[in-house]
Amino acid sequence: MHFRTALVFLWLFLFAMRTPASEAHAQFVQEPVRIGVVGLVHSHVHWILGREDIGDIRIVGIAEPNRELAERFVDRHGLDRGLIYNSIDAMLDDATPEAVTVFTSIRDHLAVTRAAARRGIHVMVEKPLAVSLEHAREMKAVADSAGIHLLTNYETTWYPSVHRTREMVRQGDIGPVRKMVIHDGHKGPIEIGVNKEFWEWLTDPEENGGGAIIDFGCYGANLMTWLMEGVRPLSVTAVMQTFKPDLYSRVDDEATIVVTYPEAQGIIQASWNWPFNRKDMEVYGQTGYVHADNATQLRIRLAEPAAESHMTADALPAHLADPFAYFASVVRGAMSPEQSLSSLSVNMVVMEILDAAIRSAKTGRTIQFSP
Repeated sequence: MHFRTALVFLWLFLFAMRTPASEAHAQFVQEPVRIGVVGLVHSHVHWILGREDIGDIRIVGIAEPNRELAERFVDRHGLDRGLIYNSIDAMLDDATPEAVTVFTSIRDHLAVTRAAARRGIHVMVEKPLAVSLEHAREMKAVADSAGIHLLTNYETTWYPSVHRTREMVRQGDIGPVRKMVIHDGHKGPIEIGVNKEFWEWLTDPEENGGGAIIDFGCYGANLMTWLMEGVRPLSVTAVMQTFKPDLYSRVDDEATIVVTYPEAQGIIQASWNWPFNRKDMEVYGQTGYVHADNATQLRIRLAEPAAESHMTADALPAHLADPFAYFASVVRGAMSPEQSLSSLSVNMVVMEILDAAIRSAKTGRTIQFSP
C-alpha cells in the first residue's frame, strides 16, 4: 500500500472512531490546550496537522528549521504560515504552549524534552520514547524533576480491538496468558513512499536507533508490557537481518524478538518486508484466544468445544480514541496516564526490551533481566 493511501486510511479510521462524545470531550477539557508542534520530519505529524478542530487543543506554534518542508506541510493543511518558527526555543518562548507534540527524529526527543522541561511544558513524543535506553533514562529524570508529563504516542493505542483484548485478558475470559504474538510493519518505508525527510533519518541508526527492530518492534514491546501489567520480563532474545541492503544498508529490515515471563512468552515480529501493511496481535490463554486482526475486528475462541467467533469492538470514549484528545485530558488533570499504553512507566520497560533486543541480536546471546 502506498504511504499516501495508508495515511488516508488512518484519517478515515480516526474519523470513524469519533462519536457524538467528541463534543462532550471538548466541554470536558473546557479551555483548549495550547499545543506546540516540534518537528515535521516524522510523517505522523499529518495526524495533528490534519485533525478536525473539536475545541480541545489549539496549535499555537510549529518549530521546524527546514522552511521549505514547514511551508509545504502548513500550506497542505491550510494553516497559517505565521505559526512557523525556525527553532524550538523561539517557538516555546514566543508561542508559550502548555504542551508539545514531537515529530522529530527519535534522537532529538531528548533535546526537545530538555527544552520543554526547563519551561514546565508537557511532552508527547512519537513512538518509541527514545533512541536508546540511556536517552530514555535521562528523559525520565528531566521530566520527573520538572514535574511534567512525558507520554509516548503509538497508533495502536487508539485501536478499540486492543482495549477489548485487554478487557478479556483481565476478566479471565481466556485464562492466564501463555503466549502473545504481535505483528507490525509494512513493505518498507521507501517502498510505501514516505517523504525523503522521513526516510533519511528513519534509516539512520544514529537518528532512529535501528531499523525495523525499533520502528515496529516498539509496538509489540508496548502492547506486551501493557498486557502484562507493566511487569519487566525475565529475558529477551532477538535476531535482526537485512534482506534489502540496496535500500537499507545501515539498519535491519527484519527482526524477531522473543520475550519471556515467568508463565508467558511473547514474540514480536517487526518487519519492513511484509507483503501488506499490518498491525495485529494474537493473545493465547490457557483456555482460549483473542486475535485482534485490525483496529476494530477480533476473532475469539473460548474453552472447547466453542467455535471461533467474530466481533467488532465498541468505539472508545472520545478522550481515549485520539492521542491529542487524550493528551489534552492529561494536561488538564482530567485523567492520569499511569500504566496506560502512553505512560512513562510502561515505555521505560519498552526501552529496556528494545535495548536488550539490539544487544541480543548483535551478540547472539539471550539477555537476562536483573530482578
